Amino acid sequence: MAELDGMPVRPDALQALGLVNFGHFTSMRIEGGRARGLSHHLDRLARDCRTVFATDLDRERVRDHVRHAVRDEAGSVIVRVSVFDPAIEVGHPGAQAHPRVLVTTRPAGPLPSAPMRAQTITYQRDLPEVKHLGLFGALHGRRRAQLAGFDDALFVDGESRVTEGATWNIGFFDGARIVWPSGDVLPGVTMRLLQQVHEPTITAPVGVRDVSTMHAAFATNAAVGVRPVTAIDDMALPGDHPIFDSLREEYEEVRMEAI
Repeated sequence: MAELDGMPVRPDALQALGLVNFGHFTSMRIEGGRARGLSHHLDRLARDCRTVFATDLDRERVRDHVRHAVRDEAGSVIVRVSVFDPAIEVGHPGAQAHPRVLVTTRPAGPLPSAPMRAQTITYQRDLPEVKHLGLFGALHGRRRAQLAGFDDALFVDGESRVTEGATWNIGFFDGARIVWPSGDVLPGVTMRLLQQVHEPTITAPVGVRDVSTMHAAFATNAAVGVRPVTAIDDMALPGDHPIFDSLREEYEEVRMEAI
């Protein structure tokens, strides 16, 4: 399902996504018309719209479009809200923007998500603090990792410090605390919610060599919640550590907001 500004989208309006691919988005898991971290998702869209298009985004208009898109959905769905201007051209991205709101839905996968194995790849996304549409580098890294026999890519910077996954944040458990890697990363909504409900939590540099000292690692985003990471390169990690159950319980207790 796809709706542009609350109406069925025409193919010509989607050409800009394929040909220009300039804009930003957020994805959320909606269950029974409610979502965890909805306010954070709306904040992200408004903040990124100012960064990308230098204009304000009407949060309530976005909310109305999402509500309209999921009106007939009975189960759990992943909703992606993309903000872009179909009129912007490759040669003139500096033109005054009039962003529009595209809402798409797909069935949500079962939870908890299966464990995953990640391969480290040196890469940093453009403008990492923005959840933008430019996913080529991230998906290229994911493809490289999968061709090497892993499930996904884990990005590291030029000094071999862990930053983030292709489309997820990573956290570690050092035996006493949750450690979120510092650096230039996208501040994921699920990560932020876990930071709010779990103590003790710190943000600190995590080098690839530090992974071997960690008791557990996990990936987070709105689609998977808390997903164990059982290997980073050739370093094995547990897939059944009790910290996963604790984090999932704390996350599930976060109040869901009505769309």
